Amino acid sequence: MNLLSGLLISAGVVFFVAGTTGLWRFPDTLSRLHALSKADGLGLGLITLGLLPMAGGMLPAIKLALVWLLLLCSGAIAAQLIAEHQRRVGPPE
Repeated sequence: MNLLSGLLISAGVVFFVAGTTGLWRFPDTLSRLHALSKADGLGLGLITLGLLPMAGGMLPAIKLALVWLLLLCSGAIAAQLIAEHQRRVGPPE
């Protein structure tokens, strides 16, 4: 079980690194936003799945799942707000 948890957490970290690399490397705001929001959502999900077996009970596992869902929702809302602002303002000169 510890090996599976370690693999899931490691895969989540790889997705976080990929999202951060996309944030640095992509040319425009919307591409950066897409790379970051998708990779971080998946990375956090994998890390949460890796931590669930080590949670030590049902209540901590539910808390982990709720934190993951809250961050998914807040990340999606933030991405929509940034994209809408970028659409209104236009590309930077």
